[in-house]
Amino acid sequence: MRKSSTWAIMSHQHREDLKSSIMNEGIKVIKSYLKTLPGKPGVYRMLDEKDNVLYVGKAKSLKNRVANYTNIRGVGYRIARMVGMTRSMEFVTTNTEVEALLLEASLIKRFKPPYNVLLRDDKSFPYIKIDTSHPSPRVMKHRGAKKDGSIYFGPFASTSAVNHSLHILQKAFLLRTCSDNVFSHRTRPCLLYQIKRCAAPCVDKVSQEEYNALVQSAHDFLSGKSQEIKKLLTGKMTEASEKMEFEQAAIYRDRLRALAAVQSRQDINQGHLEEADIIAAFQEGGQTCIQVFFYRSGQNWGNKAYFPRHDKNQTLDEVLPAFMSQFYDNKQPPKLVLVNAHMLQKKLLQDALTLKAGHTVKITFPQRGEKSNMVALVEKNAREALGRRLTESASQQKLLEGVARLFDLEGPPNRIEVYDNSHISGTNALGAMIVAGPEGFEKNAYRKFNIKSDKLTPGDDFGMMREVMTRRFSRQLRENPDRDDAGWPDLLVIDGGKGQLSAVMEILADLGLEDIAIVSIAKGPDRNAGREDFYLPGREPFKLPPNDPVLYFLQRLRDEAHRFAIGSHRQQRGKKMHKSILDGLPGVGPRRKKALLLHFGSARAVAGAALEDLGKVEGINRTLAQSIYDYFHDND
Repeated sequence: MRKSSTWAIMSHQHREDLKSSIMNEGIKVIKSYLKTLPGKPGVYRMLDEKDNVLYVGKAKSLKNRVANYTNIRGVGYRIARMVGMTRSMEFVTTNTEVEALLLEASLIKRFKPPYNVLLRDDKSFPYIKIDTSHPSPRVMKHRGAKKDGSIYFGPFASTSAVNHSLHILQKAFLLRTCSDNVFSHRTRPCLLYQIKRCAAPCVDKVSQEEYNALVQSAHDFLSGKSQEIKKLLTGKMTEASEKMEFEQAAIYRDRLRALAAVQSRQDINQGHLEEADIIAAFQEGGQTCIQVFFYRSGQNWGNKAYFPRHDKNQTLDEVLPAFMSQFYDNKQPPKLVLVNAHMLQKKLLQDALTLKAGHTVKITFPQRGEKSNMVALVEKNAREALGRRLTESASQQKLLEGVARLFDLEGPPNRIEVYDNSHISGTNALGAMIVAGPEGFEKNAYRKFNIKSDKLTPGDDFGMMREVMTRRFSRQLRENPDRDDAGWPDLLVIDGGKGQLSAVMEILADLGLEDIAIVSIAKGPDRNAGREDFYLPGREPFKLPPNDPVLYFLQRLRDEAHRFAIGSHRQQRGKKMHKSILDGLPGVGPRRKKALLLHFGSARAVAGAALEDLGKVEGINRTLAQSIYDYFHDND
């Protein structure tokens, strides 16, 4: 019977006795701090016996808040368990409770404590950037810090939303997207000019004044002045038609269509929101989906769904403010945030976001009118997204149960690690590990292993797998010798046949890890999907029926590992291809390297140059010329 069910049917006295026994040791630890704790605002951390952070909390009065943990009356089983695990605490005092809230959000994201509400997907959002550092500004996608004084528009909810908008901006305003280096070396227009996606300022197909006007029009459009731009283009199209300049009129017509395409993707902004985020949450099945819609310059710039981790008994008025404080920790809050629930300490969160943003931020829960209708629409999206996730989770759980039955595991695996190798004739070899579990692929846990051993024969897949496994599990044993954290796999899936399986089993046996389940998947004849052979220790190889859902699931795991391995290998190879043989020259920096290349024409010519010729290069004295010559001829 599950703990929650057992807890529900216990008598009140039994529950209190159990909580008391669980909390005893932790209460003693907490009481030892109360004597010296100040009654000031601050942040506290509760740590277990291994100094892992269990929980991060903030308080208006540290002394009063921490004292609450010593009273078991009214405390749930989750808090009782957390208190019982506490073996030490750490404290930081702040000037105000608002500062404490901001610090709490930062520490939660840093330590990811298991008893806090956690925002798991916290990537920065992409922006559209108009790079004004060049006389002919270019429009581009940007993610990260904004430091160079260029003009930024966003945030956009996803990279695909930015890419679509950039594509339309090219069609509507003909702004360049090429790098400054490409721009400076062009002698004739590129294909984008031919298909009417760029005005070609690089070869003066448009005057500087005309190009600046296009840049200003794009700026105005992204700033919300779309109607003015449409009127301007309509007027120019009409004027060109009246002058019988039909080709020019067609260009204006196509630009108008492009703008209409952008607007057709915008949801109707019924509430006439200029700058706002709409954040709506929906709970079901002990899980929460939070949808965030971004409105900037009167336009909807996309939406994204989040599924924060939290205890299943926590309600929206707890989860929503915890999510928002972490969400805005590395993002600029807008002037208005619309939510779909009453929240605990809304005023405190509002003050914290105002302090962070440098302008007034208002958080409101509209009850009627157009804004209420918009919030309801966002909540509907959250409900539907959560429904899809719960359905996917149920399907995923069934597949994991099928894997457990197939490979005789004790139960559905929580962590499956899949390994693959990639190389070209033994060069740039690397191993890749992907991770999957009840919630699908866990991409933040993926790892790649650059093969370091110089004793391997090129293309030795068995040797590569031995190195990968040795490094992976030697480190895991060092970091967690008790094997009591979630970083240990329940199942290893190896891409290969009996030889790879034997190599892995040999390494795990040497490390004393023979209890980890392993399966090796060999590609079928002619690499046909659906005819794979499965190898397990102590069992004959076998195949699965071609239409078995578990087979499809295992194929997806293997293909994802292969994709990650190949992608990592190409990335590594690409970096090496961009390296010059001049990069390792002692005493030769970027300026001298450029001088050498200009003088000789190529890095290979530098390597073969005579000593006298090297000494003729500007900035290269006799001593340095000798050093360069020796570098390339030390084996002669």
